[in-house]
Amino acid sequence: ALVEDRIIKVVGENNPIVESIISNVAIGAGDPTNFEQQTSPQLGKVTVAFTEFEKRNGQSTKIYLNKIREVLQDIPGAEIIVDKESNGPPAGKPIAIEISGDEINDLNNTAKALKRYLDSLQIAGVEELKSDLSITNPQLKITVDRQRANREGISTAQIGLEIRNAVFGKEVSKLRAGEDQHPIDIRYKEDQRSNINLLLNQSITYRDMNMGGQMRQVPMASLTNIEYGNTVGSVKRKNLKRVVTISSNVLNGYNPNDVLANVQAATAKFEPAPGVTIGYSGEQEDQAESFGFLSKSLMISFGLIFLILVTQFNSFSKPMIILVEILFSIIGVLLGFTLIRMEFSIIMTGIGVVALAGVVVRNGILLVEFTEMLLKQGYTIRDAAIEAGRTRMTPVFLTAMATILGLIPLAIGFNIDFVTLFSEWKPNIFLGGDNNAFWGPLSWTMIFGLGFATLLTLFLVPALLVLVDRTKGKLGLKTYEDKAKEEVMHMAE
Repeated sequence: ALVEDRIIKVVGENNPIVESIISNVAIGAGDPTNFEQQTSPQLGKVTVAFTEFEKRNGQSTKIYLNKIREVLQDIPGAEIIVDKESNGPPAGKPIAIEISGDEINDLNNTAKALKRYLDSLQIAGVEELKSDLSITNPQLKITVDRQRANREGISTAQIGLEIRNAVFGKEVSKLRAGEDQHPIDIRYKEDQRSNINLLLNQSITYRDMNMGGQMRQVPMASLTNIEYGNTVGSVKRKNLKRVVTISSNVLNGYNPNDVLANVQAATAKFEPAPGVTIGYSGEQEDQAESFGFLSKSLMISFGLIFLILVTQFNSFSKPMIILVEILFSIIGVLLGFTLIRMEFSIIMTGIGVVALAGVVVRNGILLVEFTEMLLKQGYTIRDAAIEAGRTRMTPVFLTAMATILGLIPLAIGFNIDFVTLFSEWKPNIFLGGDNNAFWGPLSWTMIFGLGFATLLTLFLVPALLVLVDRTKGKLGLKTYEDKAKEEVMHMAE
């Protein structure tokens, strides 16, 4: 209730962009990024749902994250995490340090020492490092005095079974109601099983075989010892090893990759306990996996394009010249994102590069194919390259500009409400939105790469054709002019 009241004061009771504020205790209060769907009595969650983007009049909801963090800092005895909703499959925290090993004590000590060390550095952008290992759960340990039990003729199994039956009960019969059967359990009363002294003062009845099978009763307190302490709430494992994760969100205004790089650089100077290893998971692990997949896909697409071009031109040098355009288009993508300081998505940017390759290669094919045609007409390689660049300038520019202009609405998130447009003649045009966050990086990737590569295509491809042709002549290989003359003579015959 205290957390909910403070959050309501921050967002306001009648805030027009707030759709609802929902509180959960125990049920549905787990962290969805860690698949915590079970009932957790110790957890609570307050969810603030905002209206759709087009109804906020351009107001951002990120400002409320920092305000909520500020008002919830001084609540004693509570660990509070303020985070935004994550769409898609769970990816973990931006900062997730995995400490793995076999000994739980070494893991606990290493996790505490590493957390203190990183907290002392006060790395900018880190919200608050938290460990998922809890050793504050109370534990009541009942140990059997084996020597005394052996003298009395009682086994440890009898004592353990007696305590278990007293606390959890024992099924003695079943009650049949029609086709259904209901078990009948007998156990101690609530006040008896919740009081450890009353529980252990109960006598255990057994047949003492050391005294000829005589029935005896001995208080369980005289056969057991009680130890109070703490225990681990749960132990997580990964690849058969115990794992403790120290994680944190990243504050608004900071790049998660930059903050993680600073954390990794600081962690590299930390010496863990013997037998303990330190790794990383969460978003960083998913990004590395996605980057590896897209890199492999890009290489496969380059290979397929190269094979098709070799088949078409019956040459290796011309396809290589065309593929150089893809390299320069990627340079254009990186320059564009750097100049406007835009964060890019690995998945959508990678897909954009793969899609960009097809358009860029098409422009190169236009120049190379037209150059070949001019060589067959008797042009020199230099004159043919210049004429190809001048003649094919119009279709290359038109193709690039049509693609770029067609992607701009998707890049800026240009939205029109067609329902109200035809019903009320109000288009309700707005920029941005949820779809823009998904498709924006892909669109800007193609715009930057195609714009940069198109300008270079008209100069780079003709220049490379002339350069490669002269290099072949110096090496004694057949030049493009020689091959064109041979094809003309073969066609004439």
